[in-house]
Amino acid sequence: MTRSANDISLPRGVSDFLPDTAAKIGYIESRLLKVFELWGFRRIITPNLEYEDVLAIGMGDELKGKTYRFDDRQTGRLLAFPPDITPQVARIVANRLADWPLPHRICYNGRVLRQTEMQTGRSREMFQSGVELIGLDSPEADAEMIVMAIEAMQGLGLDNFKIDLGQVEFCNGVMQASGLSGAPLQELRQAVSRKDTSAVAAVLKTYPVRPESYREINALPRLFGGCDVLQEAKKVVSNPRSLAALENLRQVLEILDIHGVSDYLSIDLGETRGLDYHTGITFEGFVSGFGEPVCSGGRYDNLTARYGFDAPATGFTFNVLNLLQVLARRPEVEASTARDFLLFNARDDRRVALEVARLLRSQGYSTARDIICREYDQSLEYARRMNIRCMLVVGNDSQCYHAVRISDGVTVPVDRAIIARPELMKFIEESQGDR
Repeated sequence: MTRSANDISLPRGVSDFLPDTAAKIGYIESRLLKVFELWGFRRIITPNLEYEDVLAIGMGDELKGKTYRFDDRQTGRLLAFPPDITPQVARIVANRLADWPLPHRICYNGRVLRQTEMQTGRSREMFQSGVELIGLDSPEADAEMIVMAIEAMQGLGLDNFKIDLGQVEFCNGVMQASGLSGAPLQELRQAVSRKDTSAVAAVLKTYPVRPESYREINALPRLFGGCDVLQEAKKVVSNPRSLAALENLRQVLEILDIHGVSDYLSIDLGETRGLDYHTGITFEGFVSGFGEPVCSGGRYDNLTARYGFDAPATGFTFNVLNLLQVLARRPEVEASTARDFLLFNARDDRRVALEVARLLRSQGYSTARDIICREYDQSLEYARRMNIRCMLVVGNDSQCYHAVRISDGVTVPVDRAIIARPELMKFIEESQGDR
């Protein structure tokens, strides 16, 4: 297809984020980062480019197939846009922080790119906000990740959500005990992931297994629900690997109960999806009415070892754009797009207007001065379009000030002395709403 000379469109699957949307994204990221920091995590910033062969060390086949690659003219090596931040953190820990004491509590906000099928309409960009806890192999570390995810969602005002827990070693134990491999094993995993009992039965009819394995595999699609699933699973499985995974999950659930978050949990022992590096507890967060997970994570004990630093690890990440779809219309998120004051100067002298603007900013209020010389009504309309809450007018008379609340057009006289006080006047405070 030939591109026209005036075609300035974006590639499919990427977007411009205009001020209101960007403000909402920033609000969500800042609220998440605040929770992470309260739990003692420290932020790092990862690069948007890596050498492809270095990045590939920490990626499984799933992520490798979604990576954008291109030639580096300076070195002749392949470069890549990271499709996920966790492998980058593993590299940083192994190569930059190896001499530091463990554990590492690391958090981040970042943007990644992933190849997608053109017809799906999915975004190629992901905003990831997450944490990695490296150096602890304990149920409490796994529980900490889950509780942090719950607290972060609560901090965003969500309450209608569930954290879906899995344990990949449970499923891996069942699969290993079956003796299946290659294409039959992959076919079985896919059938179990879809909870398609008829497809599971068809695989087992084509590829017979021992009676014990037959019983375990057939149970997998049904092993989801509340905490009673653990007792049901214990009655079904007999292989040591799956039993050890159940015990690990029991210990994590016991700690989560101490945290008082059990009502937010569900269990799915037949979950086989996930990135290739997961080795234990996994989880996804789902909000009622939204079909995609807003967060996902789990244990990945073998990842840093690929970069030469053997350490247990667990973590999770939020998909910020999915959170945006869930939260975009909430009042507190909508409020994040507004600014506080537009300053309209009716005087020939700008000195007083600049002084008032400085006073407002010093008290933490965002304040823009309408530098363009235009009519009063035009400035009011500009404030409305720019989502500014209040227009403060500096009149010709040295004592003449008034504020206009944009939402309802109410005008109130303002004493200049009140503007200079930290508490401001009652009207201005009321105009800020959920600021």
